[in-house]
Amino acid sequence: MTSSVSSSVAAPPDQRVSLDLWLKILEHIEPKLQRSLFITWFKDTAVLGREEGTLIIGLPLPMSLSWHMEHYRVLTLAAARECDPTIEKIVYKVDGSLKDNRERSVDLLERFQEPKKRKLPGKQEVKMAEGVISKILNPRYTLENFIVGASNRLAQAACHAVASAPGGKYNPLFLYGGVGLGKTHLLQGTGNAILRQMPKAVVVYTTTEDFTNQVIEAIRTQKMEHFRRRYRQVDVLIIDDVQFLANKERTQEEFFHTFNALYEDRKQVILSADRPPQELQLEDRLISRFERGMIADVSFPDYETRLAILVEKAKEYELLIDMTVLQFIAEHTTRNVRELEGILMQAVAQYELEQRMPTVRSIVEIMRKLNKDPHVEEQPVGFELQPKRQPTFQDVLECVSRYYSVSVQDMIGPSRVREILVPRQIAMFLGKKHNRMSYVRLGEVFSGRDHTTVMNACGKIEEKMQNDPQLLREVRALEQELGVV
Repeated sequence: MTSSVSSSVAAPPDQRVSLDLWLKILEHIEPKLQRSLFITWFKDTAVLGREEGTLIIGLPLPMSLSWHMEHYRVLTLAAARECDPTIEKIVYKVDGSLKDNRERSVDLLERFQEPKKRKLPGKQEVKMAEGVISKILNPRYTLENFIVGASNRLAQAACHAVASAPGGKYNPLFLYGGVGLGKTHLLQGTGNAILRQMPKAVVVYTTTEDFTNQVIEAIRTQKMEHFRRRYRQVDVLIIDDVQFLANKERTQEEFFHTFNALYEDRKQVILSADRPPQELQLEDRLISRFERGMIADVSFPDYETRLAILVEKAKEYELLIDMTVLQFIAEHTTRNVRELEGILMQAVAQYELEQRMPTVRSIVEIMRKLNKDPHVEEQPVGFELQPKRQPTFQDVLECVSRYYSVSVQDMIGPSRVREILVPRQIAMFLGKKHNRMSYVRLGEVFSGRDHTTVMNACGKIEEKMQNDPQLLREVRALEQELGVV
């Protein structure tokens, strides 16, 4: 049977009977939907009346009508028939007075309370082989639902190849790229794909920080041999953010021996970092091992890929968003995919909480609140947009800090440690060049150093960049991350 939109409604039956019937229907619908979707789309709905075999269902907002007609009509009709076989069809009517009217509609949050989940210790981790601990792989991350574009096609293909033949010719697999571009999705998606093929495989996914903490604990308890034996049992070792191995000599040494043992035993190693191996501040022997296998970059997706990601995410949320709005987000989000998804998530939350459909204007409001002002040459949307925000000197310090894995405090402090010297000089150089800070002001920031010290530091960096390709690449990478080139 097909349903239609009712233009007239017969006098409703007893209100209590209608509420009881609708509650029974909702009890049949609720287990078949995700809780968030059920609450969003069936909130403030009600049975308005019956006409022979037709059930008239009230919706609180006009925007709900087409969505219910397309997505929930068949489900609702089937549930209604289970409760009352005499119901032959359903029709919808928009009734704004239903909104937040507890006398006429069912309070879903009260009637369908979320079951309390028992807390489990170490919920985010799981023991694999004897003593080996891995972070839990997120089942939502798969290679199939990873949106592929020119920016990541090679990386995704390499992950597929590794998943089909772990320990084969693409060993190790090294993925690199900026924050929020999908590296973690690919790492965990590959782990999930391997486990689907080889359910008994010991697949360990961890971060450099956790690996370092395990090394420290093994040293403290004098159980290094036990630590080494544990990691020799692993079939697939996946480590995220290996750039944080910088300045951790003992951890690098232990990882080097673990890597060699797994590699010689044809076990798969998968690594990620924010830059290619040759730009990492690590021991040469480790870098040479990383370069032995497959290296693939995950760069910022082009406009078409960004739009495809947004369309796919909007489908997941089951929210009809005007394509113009998605195009606006895709065009003006130019840092990473995480930011892209974050803006869309804010728009979805705004709709669910305030019943405001996303518009270009509301997206601009969201981006401004998140301090991510859209910057366009033309202004097709009919209102002023603020110019793109220039990075502050604090941004420069934090960017250099992340890149070289040194703290901001160490950089601006009095320390003369060699590892701090170059990052400090680069920060001074960038502050002078892009923030137009005076040598005197920079000296004040860096623990009251004399302005001639700052001048010499900036001059050294500028001179070295002429003859040192490595340093030139590093400075250019920092400028790209700051958005100044």
